Amino acid sequence: MGAGAAGLMAACRLLDAGKSVLLIERNDRVGRKLAITGKGRCNLTNDCDFRAFLENVPTNPKFLYGALGSYPPASTMSYFEERLGLPLKVERGNRVFPQSDKAHDVVNALLARLKSDEHFRMVQAKAERILTDGEGRVSGVVAGGKSYPCRQLLIATGGASYPLTGSDGSGYRLASALGHRIVEPKPSLVPVECYGHVCKALQGLSLKNTALSLYDTEKEKKVFEDFGELLFTHFGLSGPMILSSSAHMKEMKAGKYRIELDLKPALDEGQLDRRLLADFSENINRDFANSLSALLPSKMIPVIVSLSGIDPKKKVNAIKKEERAELVRLLKHFRLTVKGFRPIAEAIVTSGGVDVKEVNPKTMESKLAGGLYFAGEILDVDAYTGGFNLQIAFATASLAAKAMTQPDC
Repeated sequence: MGAGAAGLMAACRLLDAGKSVLLIERNDRVGRKLAITGKGRCNLTNDCDFRAFLENVPTNPKFLYGALGSYPPASTMSYFEERLGLPLKVERGNRVFPQSDKAHDVVNALLARLKSDEHFRMVQAKAERILTDGEGRVSGVVAGGKSYPCRQLLIATGGASYPLTGSDGSGYRLASALGHRIVEPKPSLVPVECYGHVCKALQGLSLKNTALSLYDTEKEKKVFEDFGELLFTHFGLSGPMILSSSAHMKEMKAGKYRIELDLKPALDEGQLDRRLLADFSENINRDFANSLSALLPSKMIPVIVSLSGIDPKKKVNAIKKEERAELVRLLKHFRLTVKGFRPIAEAIVTSGGVDVKEVNPKTMESKLAGGLYFAGEILDVDAYTGGFNLQIAFATASLAAKAMTQPDC
């Protein structure tokens, strides 16, 4: 059930093994969420080794040992290029994209494989209930008011992010009805809202080569750090670094987390102070507000001037050492307090889902209901941006398909 990344891959792998497949999908077309990933380019995996991959999985990484061991990123790349005929390319950060830069080509490649097989059938309907026999084993599924008998069933309905694409959390209800514990779904890889008017004043400004540190304000402890890009929005912050940092905000509540940006990470405080002195010497008769154009984006200058506490009309040759030290501190520790996450509907992935303690990591089969399998975002596993989450979907789907083809299944 579910024709997203995991469902499509599982269906392909089952057909490859000679199995008959019935794919149940509520939408009128498959892969809707897959088609919008990576800003429409589809970052479908990350070309890194096993250890590096797991370092990018903050939630239940050990559960993925079997899936990633059986189907690593290299297998995903090989399958798309050699089996599906889709040329790929590797970009910065080992991110893998189709050469065409079109996510729809990824969806179409999977769909073409399915449609080429006479043993494939798809039904557009919403799954309503899973049927079991007297021993608690899967015996069928009710979808669209009709019963479909089966001995094996894979739930790959996604999480609760992007509900308009079909990921509305319905899979949780189906799993829960069979006794599975559902870890409370929360947004992950999601923009954050911040206090104050700073972000709104900087709305639309994108920063690159910026260092980020995330602090738990209750423990005054750094819980995450990153380097890269971010975007100021009318509500707060977004962009790759922010999405990754959100995965570490495990117990979100207003004011619990603080983000500090190092706007000049290539310079230590002493070097930055000397840079300021050099800039000021070149603008010796200018007002402070007009002296930072070589150092900062124009949109950020009024904000920094205001936060520095230095009179914007003060001549730079009159700025005191103590004022300059405060300016250096501000540039190296630009602080923003997190108010909360944006709604889960805006999250790239969902944290939470089916408790992995109740799923066999070697097969993706339920420990509670025989013949029931899980793959993809419905599981309580999530990772950072960079192709890791789609690789998890493909790997868990492939492992489940492999288990479903075994003679004793």
